[in-house]
Amino acid sequence: MNRLSSSAAMNFHRQLLAHHSRTQLIKRAIKPCEVFINHRGIDTKKTIATLLYDYLHRFNLRPFLDNKTMKPGDKLFEKIDGAIQGCKIGVAVFSPNYCKSYFCLHELALFMESKKKVIPIFCDIKPSQLSVPSNGVFSENELRRFRWALEEAKHTVGLTFDSFKGNMADVVTSASEIVIESLIELENEEHMKRRKSPLSQ
Repeated sequence: MNRLSSSAAMNFHRQLLAHHSRTQLIKRAIKPCEVFINHRGIDTKKTIATLLYDYLHRFNLRPFLDNKTMKPGDKLFEKIDGAIQGCKIGVAVFSPNYCKSYFCLHELALFMESKKKVIPIFCDIKPSQLSVPSNGVFSENELRRFRWALEEAKHTVGLTFDSFKGNMADVVTSASEIVIESLIELENEEHMKRRKSPLSQ
């Protein structure tokens, strides 16, 4: 009888642990990302964007990078728009082909519209060289929206990187440090707001 009870208890304990592990995994999976990496794949996915994702991930942060975070079956706009709305900070990696991409400009506009902090990295391009092409691809509303967002980003202090002269590890390290410092600042601000809130008293 005792053996049966002991066996049943161990089996129940294993099931409980398995359920707890699954619950923790689900909780982790549905947590919003903290940092969204906005980039043009053909220019920077295999370089700065992926290196930055890996670096932040090693610090147990939850960065969003499309090819690393999205899974088969995910709805493109739903997943990306939701991630931007839920994130705390955006990193915009500007590059020579950036402004040719609807997705890059749409993501940037969402950042600016939701008043997220954006850290620009100007990779092989100067802010003054960035412009939205009026080649009939974008509607008038999109042109206005994208140009406004781009102007906001161009007038934000960022990092610059020249792939012919610079060290990629240095810019990735600098960007990561800025992201981490910014997250700490935001966390402190939220903590102060909670302390001042009448509901918390």
